[in-house]
Amino acid sequence: MPYVRPDVQALLAMLAAQPGPQMNEVEPAVARQMYIAMAQLADPPRGELAEVKDLAIPGHASEGHSGHPIPARLYRPNTHITPAPVLLFFHGGGWVIGDLDTHDSACAEIARGLNMTVVSVDYRLAPEHRFPAAAEDCLAATRWLANSPGEIGHAVSGIIPAGDSAGGNLAAIVSQQLNHTLPVPILAQWLIYPGVDMTAETGSMQDFAEGYLLTRASMEWFTAHYISDASELVSPLASPIFSDLANQPPTLVFTCGLDPLRDQGRAYAAKLVTAGVRTLFREAEGQVHGSLTLRAGIPSAQDDLHANLRALKLLIDESIAAHAAKAA
Repeated sequence: MPYVRPDVQALLAMLAAQPGPQMNEVEPAVARQMYIAMAQLADPPRGELAEVKDLAIPGHASEGHSGHPIPARLYRPNTHITPAPVLLFFHGGGWVIGDLDTHDSACAEIARGLNMTVVSVDYRLAPEHRFPAAAEDCLAATRWLANSPGEIGHAVSGIIPAGDSAGGNLAAIVSQQLNHTLPVPILAQWLIYPGVDMTAETGSMQDFAEGYLLTRASMEWFTAHYISDASELVSPLASPIFSDLANQPPTLVFTCGLDPLRDQGRAYAAKLVTAGVRTLFREAEGQVHGSLTLRAGIPSAQDDLHANLRALKLLIDESIAAHAAKAA
């Protein structure tokens, strides 16, 4: 049996004792409410910040279709008006569930921990909006942020794409598609137990298929709602691990030891290292997928988060120094 942290075991036992269906056994609208309820139960309150406000980001406009507004939320730990980096966060939830509220506490804690502005993006969800709608929204939001919109409250000097699970997938896609193409640099990326290989079926996907919160059946349910055709599974906008990673920004990859997606994160970090990308890899032994938004139910997840923030700050500071040296 794998090692399971005591606080993780306690939460798993509590959830297993709850009556009712699993998320993958209900319709997406019901699953979304279940996810919100779990966040309310197992995540701490938002806490204090200098400013929190909702935004509307202009969405991607394609031929014959005007851009739709993308809901977002701004978190500012201070009211400084000098140019500064912004962390752009994409929430998890298998491209089907999750929203600004499910990750509200986590984004506030990230803003405080880094003393940095955070913008959380509420991209379109499947099955109402299938692949590649989520990626298109995240790319549009990144381009918008890179142009220092007045809503941020200060000029944007750099961007850090970040996200958990499906959000980690989207952060990786944003970095692949937009690195070195924006008016400001992508200073680093933070991939939190990311889903980067939608074809994965072996290894941790089998070892932790049931009993550790995220299940293989849930992943199949998410994929079926998001992907319309099997050929899309290997698209660079679906499975970023199949892309050339040589041109990527400094990266922090965080995985959890009991996660069906663990091996994907490990493989992505290894491919980044092989490509010569500055990469930090952290794995939380005995921890489950989704722990970022379960920090009240799993107190040790708070320590995991702050260890990640220290590592990310190191990468960001190094990257800022490197860009300054090139500009000198």
